[in-house]
Amino acid sequence: MSRIAIIGAGAWGTGLAIVLGRKGTHDVPHDVRLWANESKVSESIARSRINERFLPGFILPDSIAATSDLNYALDAAEIVVSVMPSQHCRAVFERMAATIGPETLFVSCTKGLEDGTLLRMTEVIGDVLSSSKFTPRVAALSGPSFAREVARGDPTAVTVASVDGDVMRAVQQAFSDSRFRVYTNDDVIGVELGGALKNIIAIAAGVCDGIGLGHNSVAALITRGLAEMARLVVACGGRLDTMAGLAGLGDLVLTCTGDLSRNRSVGVELGKGRKLPDIIADMRGAVAEGVLTTKAAVGLARKNNVEMPITEQMYAILENGKAPQQAIEDLMTRAARSETQGVGQAGENR
Repeated sequence: MSRIAIIGAGAWGTGLAIVLGRKGTHDVPHDVRLWANESKVSESIARSRINERFLPGFILPDSIAATSDLNYALDAAEIVVSVMPSQHCRAVFERMAATIGPETLFVSCTKGLEDGTLLRMTEVIGDVLSSSKFTPRVAALSGPSFAREVARGDPTAVTVASVDGDVMRAVQQAFSDSRFRVYTNDDVIGVELGGALKNIIAIAAGVCDGIGLGHNSVAALITRGLAEMARLVVACGGRLDTMAGLAGLGDLVLTCTGDLSRNRSVGVELGKGRKLPDIIADMRGAVAEGVLTTKAAVGLARKNNVEMPITEQMYAILENGKAPQQAIEDLMTRAARSETQGVGQAGENR
């Protein structure tokens, strides 16, 4: 059994709390503390054992304590699981820095990039905690995993990545059970970027659906989206084979085709002609990370001289209000080229 703090009580944080709360090592439940930024959320969970706002319909195990007291959540925590929106990661870790020490394991489950710095979430955590005079022991967990299906107990497979083998194995053991299988991978760059970039492609897949395009279009989009994801991953130092795994292809297919995908749903509404602020307002506090990540992904691609045409078009739609139909036409009328050009070839990032 471990004491685990989950920082972020949205749908995914709550789903992971249910996984960790239903059993721990040797069938002994973990002691899980689920931190919500909003006291109304933690009070509702404490009262009904259900997160009615972000993950209704699922009763949380008794081993989970909901709280809005950050110090209480972190008290004696052996593992800290970060599940907050990417734009809040730095500020929340700055609040936590004085409370946590070098013996703590950190697991980032946020699939995004920090705007401005272009950093992955484990890099943000390291950047903040380096001022505390220790190097954090950190891992990233990613893969095809809708929160509702995880909470329901559907068989799910994800991957955990770290440069520290002991950290990977500890997280694998803590999270794994008969319904939640955790693989290990030492390619932190590939796992994190795969999880972040696939959300952008999922918005594009939703746009295709929203404007009435069929399966041919979505299949082409997923395939070419994976290619541009792989180009950036390799340019940033990640491995091509990671993009063929759970954090790459697996998560991309799920998020581009599943009706539970918030990113895909945003794209559908954009394709129907709705404005982004109205779509976000209707989400009632839920976050589509692809909306937050697209600008940073474009910046990272330009920094590394990597061409990402789908991502560029999504940026034009999200940031500049470009018409989705025009974005699709511009993608289809790009200069003809070889399908195999680019990924993994020296000097060929396009």
